[in-house]
This record gives sequence, C-alpha cells and structure tokens, in this order.
Amino acid sequence: MQSFRVESDFFGKKKVPTGAYYGISTVRSDEIFRINEKKMPLELIYAIVQIKRAAATANFELGQLSAGKKNAIVQVCNEILARKFDDQFILGVFQVGSGTPTHMNVNEVIASRASEILSGSRKKKVVDAHDDVNVSQSTNDVVPSAIRIAALNLIEELIESLEELHLELKKKSNEFSGILKSGRTHLQDATPITLGQEFGAYVRAIEKHGQRLENSKNFLRELGIGGTAVGTGLNTFAQFRKKVVLHLNRFTKKNFVVSRDGIESTQFLTDAASVSGALKLLAVDLNKIAFDLRLMNSGPKTGFNEIVLPAVEVGSSIMPGKVNPSVPECVNMCCLQVFGNDLAVSMACANGVLELNTHMPLIASDLIESLKLLRNCCHIFARHCVKGIKANREKCEYYVGHSAAIATALNPLIGYEKVAELVKESLAKNVSVKELAVQKGYVSKADAKKFLNPKNLTKPNMNLYKKVRGKI
Repeated sequence: MQSFRVESDFFGKKKVPTGAYYGISTVRSDEIFRINEKKMPLELIYAIVQIKRAAATANFELGQLSAGKKNAIVQVCNEILARKFDDQFILGVFQVGSGTPTHMNVNEVIASRASEILSGSRKKKVVDAHDDVNVSQSTNDVVPSAIRIAALNLIEELIESLEELHLELKKKSNEFSGILKSGRTHLQDATPITLGQEFGAYVRAIEKHGQRLENSKNFLRELGIGGTAVGTGLNTFAQFRKKVVLHLNRFTKKNFVVSRDGIESTQFLTDAASVSGALKLLAVDLNKIAFDLRLMNSGPKTGFNEIVLPAVEVGSSIMPGKVNPSVPECVNMCCLQVFGNDLAVSMACANGVLELNTHMPLIASDLIESLKLLRNCCHIFARHCVKGIKANREKCEYYVGHSAAIATALNPLIGYEKVAELVKESLAKNVSVKELAVQKGYVSKADAKKFLNPKNLTKPNMNLYKKVRGKI
C-alpha cells in the first residue's frame, strides 16, 4: 500500500505520496489535467532548473537568500541536471496556459530536496517553494525564458546533426560526380545531369538551413527573466536581471543577454515561432530529399533503380526478399510531424493576449519535439542511409542514352520547331534523335556526336556552336 502525507494550501488539504519530492500544487494539477499521456519535456524542466540555479546565486548576492539556502538550492539543481529526479516531474503538456503547474512542480521538488539537505528531512520546510526557490521570479518570466534556453540548447545539437548529414551528402556528391543520369521535370525526361550534381543541390540546401538555424539563435539569447508577472520587474532589485543572466552564462557557458524590453519578452513568443518556422523549412527540404531518394531507388526491376539504398531491415511480412526505403520513409514522417507542430506553435504564439501568452506549455512541447525529431532523423538519415548509398551507373547512363530530351542541345542549330518534330518522330518510331538528325541532314555524324554528347549537356555549352553553319 502506498503511504501518503497531508499538505495544505488555501484551497484545503491534499494527500501527497510520502516518497514524492513534489507537493500539493503538483498533485492538484495532476488530478485535474489528465488529458493524455504526453508529459512536459525534460528539456524544459532542465532549462527551468538552470534558471533556478542562477537565480538562487543572484538572490544570495542581493541578500534575498542565506548562504545555506543558496548552496542547498544550487546542489539540488545540479542533482536534477544530473537526472537524479526525472521521475518527480509528472505533469502533462495540457495544463494552464502559463505553465504554472510545471513551474511549481520544479519549485516544490527543489524546495523539498533542499530542505532535506539542510534539515535531514523533507518534512521540515526550511526552504520554501515560493519564498525561497521562486524569490524574484514568476512563472510569466521563467517559462518564456526556459523555452528560449531549451530551444537554444537543442538548436546547437541539431546543427551538429545537420553537419553530419551535410558531410555525407557532400561525399556522395563527389563520389557520383562522373555518373550521368537523365534529369526529370514534371516526372518526365529532361536534359542530362550528373548524379553528383543532383546530390550537390542537396548539399547546398542543407548548408542554407545551417545558416538559418544559426541566425535563429540570436533572438533566443534575449531573456526576460527578472520581469516577474508582466515584465516590469515588480518585487525584484534592479540589479537582479543582470545578475541572474550573468550567473546563467557562468553555469551554462552560453551568451544570454538581458532582454531589451522585459514586457515584450513576457507576452511575445515570436522568437519561438521563428525557430519553429526555420525547422519547418528544414523539414520541407529533408522531405523532398528523402522522397527523391525513394524515387531514384524504386524498383529494383520496375522502377528507376538509379541508386541503391542500404538495406536496414526486412521489407515485408509476406513478400520474401523485399527491401524498402525504410529510413527515408521515417524521415518523411518526422517532417510531416514537424509541419503539424509548426502550425500549432504559430497559432499558439499568435493567440497571446495582452501581457501574457497563455499557450506556453504547448509551444514548449511542440517546439522541443520538432527540434529533437529533426536532430535525430538527420543523424539517422546520414548514418543509416546516405552514407551507404550506391549508384547504379549502368541504369543511369542507359536512361540518358535513351532520352529524347538531349535533343534540346540541337535548338541553337536548327531551332525549337524542328527539334520538336524530331522528338515526336523519335518517340513514334523508337529511333534515337541523334540517328534521325543525321538522316535528315541536320547535322553530320561528327557534329551529332559532339553536340549530343551527354557529357557536354550538364554545363554551359554554347561555345561548342561557334562557327557552325554561321549560326553563332
């Protein structure tokens, strides 16, 4: 049988599990907001704890906390950041819009454990969740600041993962630089390209996203901590904001700064929406790259079969020997989830009212989920897919040789209309464009070989036409 202790607040009394470090505020919220099983992400909890550690140090320097209480709070924060109390943060995402229940969950755990450190028992509330752990703070400045801190930490991890994907794509771009393939527009044959050029486009797209993510970090560094209820700093010393950010930087080795306008930082979560937007754009391109790889890998007998993706698992429960593009499909699903999260984050940020945004738990949860999804899927994509891609040179070059689209190279010689007729006749008679062009006397065999050589069609080529039939 589980044992309980009884705690009181101005609503009355509640049973709290004896072994719990959280208290009555957490229990009340847990009983009311049982919406689903989705818990507040630990990344947000850790960011709040980082703020609590810095705030305790700043409050000690300002005479708001004794040395003993400050040291105990700092010790507890370090223990939480070492993941010793993960099971004490029990609340779900869907709760009051400021995130007060989660904030109090953290305050109560810190207060109970700090009391235990100082008195030998968590029953003796020698450290108070409100008057000590939360002194000079409010949910309304702590949670928005924590969202920014958590997002910044995860962006840096995502950039590392993105760099890994970028490196593997670049290796493939170099490896495939000499492999000709048919380009395709509208899923129809188009002028030639090299497989290396195709992967080179992916490389550049990923580079841009690295830059976008770096840029999005700048505004996240502005913290409204110290603004308390509405951003004005009520119940704080004027020096508190600078001191708490100073100690936060000392502990985290980051470069956070005091917000230029504490009121703006309290009520506007646009910085989170900006990050979410950058993640959506990354997901847009990752989704396309993953889909392209699936298409080029299709077959192997009845599809494109231009590349071979590494096999990572059995593909079918009924078809023996079937192999699926499992990793790209996983990437596609992660990207679709990020699209949905971005919509939720954007709407939640837009629905702030007056001095507070009241959708912060949802913003925090979905933004953190998107950051983690993309971090993990970029790593898996690089390591378990892109790294092992093989090119089917024979199939790629077969498609180039049988594509009527290379006839485009004859436009400067005989004009668009004649080339269109050549293509139409080539497809109807199943005869190559090169052969028809020579038969009709449009070009000599030597010129046809030169002008219709696919290797000359993957780059600017007008220098080849100089002095030919006086056209140029």
